[in-house]
Amino acid sequence: MQFADPRTDFAFTLIFGNENAKEVLISFLNAVLGLEAEHAIAEVNIINPYQAPKISTLKRSFLDVKCRDHRGVEFVVEMQVQYTKGFEKRIQYNACKAYVGQIPIGSDYPKLNQVIAITITDFTLFADFEHYLSCHEFRETITNNHYLDEIRHYFIELPKFKKTEAELETPIEKWCYFLKHAGHLEMVPEKLNDEPFRKAFEMASRANMTKEEWEEYDAAAVRMQDERGIVPGTEILAQRQVAANMLQRGFAHELIAELTTLSLDEITKMSQRKSLNKVE
Repeated sequence: MQFADPRTDFAFTLIFGNENAKEVLISFLNAVLGLEAEHAIAEVNIINPYQAPKISTLKRSFLDVKCRDHRGVEFVVEMQVQYTKGFEKRIQYNACKAYVGQIPIGSDYPKLNQVIAITITDFTLFADFEHYLSCHEFRETITNNHYLDEIRHYFIELPKFKKTEAELETPIEKWCYFLKHAGHLEMVPEKLNDEPFRKAFEMASRANMTKEEWEEYDAAAVRMQDERGIVPGTEILAQRQVAANMLQRGFAHELIAELTTLSLDEITKMSQRKSLNKVE
């Protein structure tokens, strides 16, 4: 059995943006936000339900899933496999656009609902901390209380997620494992062999795809590999600066290699050059 890689935009939208499998999206949202029991999301309305896009118009930057829950909270969810210039600004723009787009110009501001942006990256975005799930919100600098809670960002950085199948316990750990490994699996793992994970694997099964869906998924997978092969010079410089800062703070070479796109050999050479400069 083969499964589509959820990290491609086509497969991600197929799995999490499907009107016929809302329980998958609901489980994922609750896992990211840590909601349980009476606080959990009970229902969602998918604003842009999955429709197989034409290959020629499949965009590199696309809000893979957009939905609204039973409380009126709006979610924008995006999967990104490669860092691009201005990425952080773009995701903030998309969240703000979703917020202001809720009402016509001149309408009552109280009608605006909270927007939560969830971004999954297949690269390390925040190199100065190790946790793979992070929440970013506005806070007052002295009291550290948050009073402006209308737009909130959650990030899942897949390279930081290291747990094996045997170590999976919580729903968020299981979803991260699914996102990171489903495309390489040949059978449903035992730890994920219950609902709604079983439904997610069913949606990702290549055997359940139509010929058109298979062709479009294949095109998306090829494009994802192409994007991985493109590392702009500015990003390399940025990664080297991050590595240099981490070396200065005493981080282990292996950890720096895991949290950046640099190889262990290159990091070792940077460290050696740094030591030589100190001697001189």
